[in-house]
Amino acid sequence: MENKVDTRRLSVFLAIAFGIAWLVAGVIYFTGGLKDSPVLAPGFTLAFVLLTFGYMLAPALANVLTRLFTGEGWRDVKLRHKFRAEVPFWAAAWVLPGVLTLLGVALFFVIFPGLFDSKLGILAERVQMAGVPLENLNLWTMLLANVLQAIVIAPLVNGFFTFGEEFGWRGYLLPKLLPLGERKAVLFSGVIWGVWHAPIIAMGHNYGFGYFGAPVTGILMMIVFCVAMGTFLSWATLRAGSVWPAVIGHGAINGIAAMGVLMLAGEPNPLLGPAPTGIIVMVPWLVLAGFLYSRLKGQPVVAREELPGLG
Repeated sequence: MENKVDTRRLSVFLAIAFGIAWLVAGVIYFTGGLKDSPVLAPGFTLAFVLLTFGYMLAPALANVLTRLFTGEGWRDVKLRHKFRAEVPFWAAAWVLPGVLTLLGVALFFVIFPGLFDSKLGILAERVQMAGVPLENLNLWTMLLANVLQAIVIAPLVNGFFTFGEEFGWRGYLLPKLLPLGERKAVLFSGVIWGVWHAPIIAMGHNYGFGYFGAPVTGILMMIVFCVAMGTFLSWATLRAGSVWPAVIGHGAINGIAAMGVLMLAGEPNPLLGPAPTGIIVMVPWLVLAGFLYSRLKGQPVVAREELPGLG
């Protein structure tokens, strides 16, 4: 049995995943970008709708369409799961993103104490904008409640929106790269995931505008972020045998992402933090990624779908 990358199907998948997403990005750009997108309804812009139901779904659509166009079939789509056997990976995916991100946020404010707002002015402003009176309201209690819901509830809720990416990147791309070995597969899939974000990073997603070297440095930092997070999500997928822990883990990352910003005073370099896409906040993630990477197999791996009897 030959153990090599299926470049034909891989090329089709990447063409569809990038083609759909970057086409959607083009529509967003020519209709005002992320900043000046038309408002469709209170709280919903055209850019938000296109990102959620176009850009983020592109990898999942690429998974499905590649299987249809190439006659690959539906073996090993990584949607089956044995929950009891996967409990450790579900638990890690559910909790670790919040813990590691908060550790990174703490490190950021230790390095830049002048940027820490003990009065939580940003949170107070958001509360007032929502029409809630600040009298007799403890903002730190509210922040703690937000952190708890971000760790406990957000991973499941956000999972509805992160499924599209995980079903594509971890459900199709990662297995297709496994003949290179787990380490290279995880590394390359993370880099590809990061590059895929390039158009929306250039439009200000995650890093805004005006930072040093924009938008190239933002795109490069996003690649680092995706490699770090992708190592964890890929590890969970490989060990659990399904994409569901990665879906939850990705949802958990998105759920906790804004917590550091709520404690911020001033305008720091977004390449540094306090969002998890900043390099300082990434430090705990990079440490975990390095550990997990050392535990991955370096030798070529026969893709699961190539083995008989493993549907």
